[in-house]
Amino acid sequence: MSDPIVPVILAGGQGTRLWPMSRSARPKQFIELTGPTTLFQQTLQRVADKGRYTPALVLTNSDYRFIVAEQALELGQDLMGTILEPVARNTAVAIAAAAAYAMREAGPEAVLHVLPSDHAVDADESYWQAVEMAAATARAGHLVTFGITATRPETGYGYIQNGASIGAGVYQVARFIEKPDLERAEAMLAEGGFTWNSGMFMIKASVFLDECQRLSPDTYAAALGSVEDSRVDLDFVRLAEEPFSKAPNISVDYAVFEKTEHAAVVPVSFAWSDLGAWDAVWKLGDKDEAGNVSRGEATLSNSSNMLVVTDKAHVVVEGLDDVAVIASEDAVYVGKLSEAQKVGPLVKTLRANPNTQALTEIHKTAYRPWGGYSSILSGERFQVKRLFVKPGMQLSLQRHHHRAEHWIVVRGTAEVTIDGDVTMLTENESIYLPLGCTHRLANPGKILLELIEVQTGAYLGEDDIVRIEDVFGRA
Repeated sequence: MSDPIVPVILAGGQGTRLWPMSRSARPKQFIELTGPTTLFQQTLQRVADKGRYTPALVLTNSDYRFIVAEQALELGQDLMGTILEPVARNTAVAIAAAAAYAMREAGPEAVLHVLPSDHAVDADESYWQAVEMAAATARAGHLVTFGITATRPETGYGYIQNGASIGAGVYQVARFIEKPDLERAEAMLAEGGFTWNSGMFMIKASVFLDECQRLSPDTYAAALGSVEDSRVDLDFVRLAEEPFSKAPNISVDYAVFEKTEHAAVVPVSFAWSDLGAWDAVWKLGDKDEAGNVSRGEATLSNSSNMLVVTDKAHVVVEGLDDVAVIASEDAVYVGKLSEAQKVGPLVKTLRANPNTQALTEIHKTAYRPWGGYSSILSGERFQVKRLFVKPGMQLSLQRHHHRAEHWIVVRGTAEVTIDGDVTMLTENESIYLPLGCTHRLANPGKILLELIEVQTGAYLGEDDIVRIEDVFGRA
């Protein structure tokens, strides 16, 4: 029996084309778009077979490290490691660093299954047949990509042209084609032998690194240097910033796959989507008789081909067709569903305006490793928040220079430490934290702790925190 495959999950993207739900602080791979679990969790579940795979190796950035840990924990799934990229440098150096790390942990014969964490995949029987075929091809020395059978003249994807057959269902790559215009896409679909470039790969770590060293030596040097000088931080591995930052900002396709003579493609026909825009979410959704897809509280009347996604508010739609309505806690997008690709440029416009920049970055609800908080109301010298703390978790021991706080327990039990004195609070009880006191909040109970926090003071920014002790290693 062959050694298990090492799954490498790329989870550092900050895609905002699914705004306002997806934002840089919590992008689409970490939100529930197509079911009760996130796209990242669905990717983890696909590699959970311990007979086929080792525990997953996740590449992400420091901002997402606790989201990765939390969502893996929710599934009860162990990880080989979580590698933190110090700066964004595209997929070439990320995959090279993963290959170098996997060789160190799993040996030189390690075969990697590289998977984006933000794709929707139907892992049917044909999917697993393709995985086994690709793994055997990778073990034979090829760098394998998965090509999705084109079903329409898509202009939003790159394409791969099949070359000569090198085995049942496997072909040499004749060439990669950048995103085409409609005329070229229609011609390739009519000609046949072209597939969509999925961004999923199966590679032998040693073969990939040899080709990377030959074809993109700067990428190779940056990856190896960042792994050699990496350091362990809690359950995470921080790549060294100085060598990593010298890597060219290029994709693995451009750095290696388009240049190597060892590229192979496995054409596949399982259901797949990169969920690149809201129309892709609509295509995957369960539609009613009028072609409508809705998630959350919504009422649709005399409407067809609609996508409605709502976090909190009840959305009512009357007499519309081909429209997307996406309602988050603090922003609403309304536009033609068939023109959903225009969300990306709109987000750039919002980000360029200081008055709307925050809407592209953070949600009204902010998540932390201990739970999170939602902003309810703010004004001059005051702010009201809802805090929620997961069972058994605690915030850092901290103090503030510019604000005092009042805490009122709504649900659960709170353990409050103020200047060394510990107080237990239950529902409908409150406590005052004077300016400058050293304090900590913990949830010793078995249910979620919820409380209302009222802040008062001259400055209420989140950076007015002096952490004295923190179990999560934050400064």
